[in-house]
Amino acid sequence: MKKTAIIALFLISRYTFSQTYSIPAESPRQTVEQQFSISSVKVDYGRPGVKGRKIFGDLVPYGKVWRLGANSCTKITFGQAVVFGKTTVPPGTYALFAIPSEKEWKIVLNKDFSQWGAFQYDEKLNIAEIAVPVQKNPEKQEWFEITVEPVSSSVVHLIFRWDDVKTILPIEIADTETVAKIADKLKEAKKIEFEARKKP
Repeated sequence: MKKTAIIALFLISRYTFSQTYSIPAESPRQTVEQQFSISSVKVDYGRPGVKGRKIFGDLVPYGKVWRLGANSCTKITFGQAVVFGKTTVPPGTYALFAIPSEKEWKIVLNKDFSQWGAFQYDEKLNIAEIAVPVQKNPEKQEWFEITVEPVSSSVVHLIFRWDDVKTILPIEIADTETVAKIADKLKEAKKIEFEARKKP
């Protein structure tokens, strides 16, 4: 009986340990989400490190499709219709790829967001693209990073930083007139809710 209790205690301790601790991934996954107009934009991506390597033009070759991160492809989710480049894109989840060159990156939205890396990248599934200039990153960035930064109520910037390179991708809402009407209605609803809470 005592032996059984000791074994049970050991198994419980081992299970608890395995649930609490884990070995860090080589390229940890990260999700960033930002309120954007009347919904949000969300990005899910892998974060590779420089680790002493030459990145652009070597590890990430120029003129070839890159997954914009590591491991499974980078996914972006829009909660409302947006303008990506010159294309209006409906709400939904898409894969985000880049074709880097020394002076600019062509950033592409693709329908197949379930693929690993860019090994099955199919140009026929592209729905929008935009070329953005390469900028010098003021400080070297060890881990690849994507941030979503609000510029106004209708525009956000996706900012990509890695090593000594930075690029900025502007995204704006489509149909600003309809969105403004919805926003007004939401404000009215919040006001009604606030007034209702004040009543005894």
